[in-house]
Amino acid sequence: MMKQQHYLASKVLIGDKWFENQVLTINAQGKIESFTSKLESQVHDIVDLGEVMLLPGLIDAHVHGAMGVDVMDATHNALNTMSEFFAQNGVTGFLATTVTAPPKKIEAALCQIGESYVSGVTGAQLLGGYLEGPYFTEKNKGAHPTEWFRELSTEEFDRWIGIANGSLKKVALAPEKSHVDTVIPHLKQQNVRVMLGHTDASFDQVQSAFDAGADGIVHCYNGMRGLHHRDPGVVGAGLCHHSSYVEMIADGHHVHPTAVDVAHRCCGERLMLITDAMQAAGMPDGEYQLGEYQVNVVDGVVRTYEGGLAGSTLVLLDAVKNISEWLSIPFEQAWLRASLTPARSLSLDHELGTLEVGKSASMVALSLDGKINATWVQGKMVYKA
Repeated sequence: MMKQQHYLASKVLIGDKWFENQVLTINAQGKIESFTSKLESQVHDIVDLGEVMLLPGLIDAHVHGAMGVDVMDATHNALNTMSEFFAQNGVTGFLATTVTAPPKKIEAALCQIGESYVSGVTGAQLLGGYLEGPYFTEKNKGAHPTEWFRELSTEEFDRWIGIANGSLKKVALAPEKSHVDTVIPHLKQQNVRVMLGHTDASFDQVQSAFDAGADGIVHCYNGMRGLHHRDPGVVGAGLCHHSSYVEMIADGHHVHPTAVDVAHRCCGERLMLITDAMQAAGMPDGEYQLGEYQVNVVDGVVRTYEGGLAGSTLVLLDAVKNISEWLSIPFEQAWLRASLTPARSLSLDHELGTLEVGKSASMVALSLDGKINATWVQGKMVYKA
C-alpha cells in the first residue's frame, strides 16, 4: 500500500475550473483526499511540482497500437509497451482496440486483453477491450478486409465476451446488418457499449439502432455515410442524437478542422477525442502492418496501398491542442473532451475523467509550454520526464 502523498501545483483543474497554488493530497488507496490552498495547508512533506498545470489523465478510448506493436500481436509485451508510451504522452487509461481479422486472431487478442486487464500494465491503465469489426459492410470498409466480415450473432458475441473474461467494454458494428435490433440490447444487458461505424446505414437505420440502445458513432465522418441535406446519414443521426457519443480523430488529416467545429457545435460534451493510432505512433515513417494490411506511413499519415487512410500516428495530447486552437475553445474544455467524455462513455466518470475528491488520482503534470512532466495512475507515478 502507498503512503499518503501531497503535491503542490501552480494551477490545478478541479472539476472544470482552474485553481491556483493548490496542495493535492492522495490517500494510501490512490484516491484524491483533498485540495487545500498553499496558504492554508498545514502539511510539511509537500512535493512542489513547480509551474505546472495539474490535470486529469487523458483516456484513449479507441487505439490499436504504438511503438511498433499492436493489439493484434496478442502479447502482454505489446499491451505493456503501448501503455508505457501512452503514459509518456499524458494518457492514464486506454481501450485496446482490435481490427477485422480471421476469428482465431481476434480471439487471441481478446484473450490477451482479458489476461492483461487482470494482471495490469506498467504505464497507462488498460481499461478493457474494444472490438472494431468484423461486423461491418463493404462500402465504407476502411482498412478492414471484407473477406472476414460476418453477420451478427448473439451466440458469437457471448463466446467472445467469455474469451475476453469480462474485459470487453465496447463493440463497433454496422447498424444495417440483420438481427441488429436483438444484438444491441443483448450486448447492453452484458454491459458492453455499442458504437456504429464502417457503415452505409440510412438515417432511419441509425435512429433505430440508437432506439435499441446504441451508444455512439465510431470516428465521425470516417467510414460512414456522410451528411447530405436530404439524407442526414450516419453523421447527421450521430451528431443530433441526444445520447450519442461522437468519436473524433482531430489530426488534421482525417477530418477538416471546420468539420470538427460543426460536430462540436452539434454535440458539445458528447464529442470524444480518440487517436485510432496504430503501431507507427511514436515511430519513423515507413512500412507497417495494420491487422491484415500492409500500410505506408508518409509524413506521419497512414495509408493503405490503395490510398485509403488506415488509422493514425496521433497522440491524444496533440488532438487536445488541435481542437483548442481550431475551435478557439479554452484549453481545459478541449482537455475534458479527451478525459471526462471518454470516462462518461465507459460509465467510469465516478472514478476518472476529472480531478475531484474521492476520485482516482490518475493525473498529469503539464508544463506551461504544453509538455508532459509527469503522469500518475491511481496515485502511482508511472512517468517522469
